[in-house]
Amino acid sequence: MRATARLVARADRHGRTTLAELRGESPLLLRQVPGPDGGVTVYVVGGAAGPLAGDDLRLDVEVGPGAVVRVHTVAASIALPGRPGAVSRMLVRATVEAEAVLHWLPEQLVAAAGCAHVADAQVEVAEGGTLHWRDELICGRHGEQPGHAEINTWVDLAGRPLLRQSLTVGPEAPGWAGPAVLGGAPATGSLLVVDPTLPPATPLVRGTLARLPLAGGPATLWTATAPDAHTLRSYLEPDDPADSLAAATGGRSAG
Repeated sequence: MRATARLVARADRHGRTTLAELRGESPLLLRQVPGPDGGVTVYVVGGAAGPLAGDDLRLDVEVGPGAVVRVHTVAASIALPGRPGAVSRMLVRATVEAEAVLHWLPEQLVAAAGCAHVADAQVEVAEGGTLHWRDELICGRHGEQPGHAEINTWVDLAGRPLLRQSLTVGPEAPGWAGPAVLGGAPATGSLLVVDPTLPPATPLVRGTLARLPLAGGPATLWTATAPDAHTLRSYLEPDDPADSLAAATGGRSAG
């Protein structure tokens, strides 16, 4: 299955965000719901199971100057096996202009046994733009080992590289569960925060959650591993990172 979807947001003269374009194809169906503070919220609704090996999916997001967009999914995506030798692919391309805000906060990707899936994200953020970008991966359904899953994230800020991140799990990735990668944890994820209004952060590690300030811009990368999806989400909630640190230390002060 091949499918594309596109979201284009603009700010009107009153500062409210409007959608100049919102279209999709199954299984990438886009639905707008009321958003806070003059922004818009869009949910990606899966119109079919998967992604299945062999699927080729693409979503483009453009957030114009001053616009505010939140993107969610209604449920986790489960990468499933398909025809032998086939690979499913999901490409998300996003641009965030000056004074624009994009919150990309989908539910988790679950790499089911036997899957072969590649997820690529290419994001360009202009000077003065704000980005919250979350990726979460669950390695297999309950009681099973994951198939092959490769997650690649490239983010540029003001035309310069900010983040280049890649993770591969599954039988074709030796050592993925070892101490150098996930340490046996079945759930892992990251939250990138690019926000020119926030003060500079300092590096910090608490339990299995790490806060990493990035060179080249007002940006912080939170990374975590966890024993389950619920715990992982508690670490990577974007609204209050201090709560994430408290969760990672069992409620103790992050100090």
